[in-house]
Amino acid sequence: MATTIRRAVLTLPAAPLGPENPLPALLPRGPHGDAHRLDARQRAALPADMALQSGYAPLRSVLPVRLRDGYTRRRAPADLDALVIENDRLRATVLPGLGGRVHSLHHKPTGRELLYTNPVLQPADFALNGAWFSGGVEWNIGATGHGPLCTAPLHAARVPAPDGGEMLRLWEWERMRDLVFQIDLWLPEGAEFLYAGVRVRNPGERTAPVYWWSNTAVPEDARTRVLAPADAAWHFGYDRSLRRVPVPGPADADCTYPLRGEYPADFFHDIADGARPWIAALDGQGRGLVQTSTAALRGRKLFRWGAGAGGRRWQRWLTEPGAGGYAEIQAGLARTQLEHVPLAPGGEFSWLEAYGPLAADPAATHGDDWAAARAEAEHRLEAALPRAEVDAAYAAWLPYADTEPKESLAAGSGWGALETERGGYRLPGTPFDAATLGPQQAPWLELLRTGGLPPHPRHLPPGPSLVGPHWREHLEAARPTPEVRYHLGVAQWHAGDRSQAVRSWERSAGDHWPSLRCLAVADQECGHPERAAERWLQAFRDAGDRCCDGAEQRAALAALGQEAATALLAGGRPRDAAEVLDALPRATRDRGRFRLLAARVLLARGDAPAAREIFDRGFEVDDLREGDEVLGDTWYAIAEHLVAGGGPVTDEVRERARAEHPLPEDYDFRMRPM
Repeated sequence: MATTIRRAVLTLPAAPLGPENPLPALLPRGPHGDAHRLDARQRAALPADMALQSGYAPLRSVLPVRLRDGYTRRRAPADLDALVIENDRLRATVLPGLGGRVHSLHHKPTGRELLYTNPVLQPADFALNGAWFSGGVEWNIGATGHGPLCTAPLHAARVPAPDGGEMLRLWEWERMRDLVFQIDLWLPEGAEFLYAGVRVRNPGERTAPVYWWSNTAVPEDARTRVLAPADAAWHFGYDRSLRRVPVPGPADADCTYPLRGEYPADFFHDIADGARPWIAALDGQGRGLVQTSTAALRGRKLFRWGAGAGGRRWQRWLTEPGAGGYAEIQAGLARTQLEHVPLAPGGEFSWLEAYGPLAADPAATHGDDWAAARAEAEHRLEAALPRAEVDAAYAAWLPYADTEPKESLAAGSGWGALETERGGYRLPGTPFDAATLGPQQAPWLELLRTGGLPPHPRHLPPGPSLVGPHWREHLEAARPTPEVRYHLGVAQWHAGDRSQAVRSWERSAGDHWPSLRCLAVADQECGHPERAAERWLQAFRDAGDRCCDGAEQRAALAALGQEAATALLAGGRPRDAAEVLDALPRATRDRGRFRLLAARVLLARGDAPAAREIFDRGFEVDDLREGDEVLGDTWYAIAEHLVAGGGPVTDEVRERARAEHPLPEDYDFRMRPM
């Protein structure tokens, strides 16, 4: 059967992504800031190359990308556009509108699904900018974590393949680092491996930090074992420590079996230079999926959820009952995901990946002799797909990377078209058509062409900000309207020039609530929580007076209300926090995030029984952040006040509270020992 690429529709129960959050993300996300950043003491203990790359160009924020936190957990059947790549051995189903995710990889001769295919599309707060979903093969570029494009549309087209057939090309402009990436997927006739030719280019004039990890979700049970060519790994847990551990480790905590550990953790395999890079997940019969690549993609990792209550709760959170669990096997440019690799101006990185079935002797792959287990898997891989064949396929593909697409199959964003218009870039193989420019790009196109931003309707939240050095220069030269000063302040803040950012916002804050909100963030960061809380409260009131009803306005008020109430609580003003919550629409107050805030307000006002009643009635925080411990912390704080009965909260009271009021399973998302 000749390779074919065809359109299809995949119908899944799905929770809509909802509107973007209109408030610019000025700070690193997460309950503990950047949870994947090492301090100087930790970096000093690493090998020199790891230490250098783990401290290189940490992400200050996800700007200019916007947050996606408007989703819920209410699912309904939805039709998703899909592209199917097929030969007589494999069928790959790709979702171009959701980051180019390979949703399914079906092996026809055995009828087996090689990936973990999530039966639902349920966004959860795991991506750098919020919404992410589990399952399949995802492509992560930008910075440490699941990339902002994992739920975004990519450009897609047919292009000629090296063997005379067809490839599916996916591409987009990565906005946090201003990089262009492409993924060429194809199935040579008769092949049992899906090839992915990947290229990352830096079209700019400055060296750019590059992060890339291909993440593959694989089915997991008690017999699943993950094999890679390493005798040691770098373990990173949610206690934010990185240490080198032996592989596989002691039998009762063998890290090659995802369910033999209690807590979620990363294991970055320490693969020797020159060794063939690969990773496989095999079931109890020695069957499963293997991923391999050319040498440039050197890193390999296992992510496990673990067997503990928190990890299992997260697994259920991401899918539906009976769907089964999964682990992730991953491949990246660096040894760990804490590192970024410099790419010179005009330079590029490229490599080839291959995904396919592997069948090995289970007595060997699941035996106690780790060297023999590895050797068996690698021997079977070499027989199924020789390393030389992968290198030859890469060499054959590379000349086709510049081939212009011949038929468009899906459209991504208009940001690439805007950037190529600004920079005059020529990017063979990855065209960014001016037809993709839309309303979000229109003001910035006008800035390019006329030197000024158009007036923005006062009843609408601000449009997206652009923060790159070139855009900052255009804003500095523009006529200083409130809109220009606001966006200039965001660009200055992103560049680290915080004093100038504050000046820009102060000049427009009197008649511009978005600037007032930005000043509140700046006050919080500069150690002025009282002034920050007051500014948040005023911004919320002003926005409520100006914003009319509409999805974008509701999203802005909800985000602003959440920030304001949280800041007022932190500033010891629970009465004002309650006023903010009461001013929100009923539909917003009924969301789990705001019911949790209401419980915290009640607790701060001394009404622990009423706060506990909210928990007892039950709620779900739709956008609960990975690693966030706020549910457990709030539950135990309420329990301590109930046990104390108005008295002091002593160590004895805390122990009694934990014994008498154990955290219910529905609220247990703990990813580390407490």
